Amino acid sequence: MNRSASGLSRRAFGQGLLAASTLAAPAWVRAQGKGRELVVGGAGSHKAFLDPLIPVFEKQTGCKVIFEGTRSLVNLEKMVNNKGRQYMSVVLMDDPVMIPAVKEGVLEPLTAKDIPSLAKLKPGTVHMDGMWANYMQSTTGVAVNTGKLKQMPSYAALWEPANKGKVVIPSLQNTEGLSMFLVAAALETGKPMKDAQYQPEAAFRKLKALKPNLLTVYTQLPQALNLLEQGEATAIAGMIGFNAFDRKAKGAPIDFVLPKEGGMAMPTGIAKVRGGPQADLANAFVEAMLGAWQQQIAEISLAMPTNTGVAAPAGLPKGEVFIPDWAYIAENRKAWVERWDREMAL
Repeated sequence: MNRSASGLSRRAFGQGLLAASTLAAPAWVRAQGKGRELVVGGAGSHKAFLDPLIPVFEKQTGCKVIFEGTRSLVNLEKMVNNKGRQYMSVVLMDDPVMIPAVKEGVLEPLTAKDIPSLAKLKPGTVHMDGMWANYMQSTTGVAVNTGKLKQMPSYAALWEPANKGKVVIPSLQNTEGLSMFLVAAALETGKPMKDAQYQPEAAFRKLKALKPNLLTVYTQLPQALNLLEQGEATAIAGMIGFNAFDRKAKGAPIDFVLPKEGGMAMPTGIAKVRGGPQADLANAFVEAMLGAWQQQIAEISLAMPTNTGVAAPAGLPKGEVFIPDWAYIAENRKAWVERWDREMAL
């Protein structure tokens, strides 16, 4: 990575993490992990900021961190299928997947005794009596190829004939895919997203009308970003901001825009796996994510930090960010995904 939109290079990020970890070491150095392994599950896209973080954690604790990058729903399946014999200790998942994880009984509550930084988080970022906490708050919008498209004032432009075969959106299997589901419902009904989110029929109707303009629907983000970078696609709608900024920082002709309708909040959470091994190392990793490394994560991802002692990074996109009814989504998402697979196939 050459340089992020905030001006922080990956090398400088790693150096910053090392400095921060040195200061933070007394808080978790007792989690000595020499010869031990800590398995962390998270989205593959999180590697942008975990790649420089993990070696620092390994240096401080002496342990080996194994990161399994996949979708949040897949991590949930792993935990459910491995009850009583868990091998992951920590998971990084989106909020709407944390809710069913709590219902399945696969998460261990976080406490301020084990995670001191828990007491420093913003209101509304610690959920269900400490079952999980948000370590950053990003938003969705539209990633554009700057050589093909400079701006997008409204999501409605995605449906215009000029964009036939040039648009990419996420599958509803991906959490960010919910953002286009909400946008479609709002455009179809003429209602704000806070009301339109309860109109799934309108969402499907509008999304099916978008099919002629779709180049592809992705479940794996890197391939979609490659299409955008190469100019085969002009826009990826429903994009999480930090993923676009990461490619932009590497020199790709990509930028992130927030249309007038706004974006969907994408709070990303961290939790401990109930019955997972290496509990002391798991506590140390969660503490690092919520404490010492908050500033660096916010800077490289251009997302809002959740620790009250950390300032928002410069360069955050401005616009309305909508927080959906995650409980309603969690209750209905399985049926929506099944319908999506039937009706949105290209």
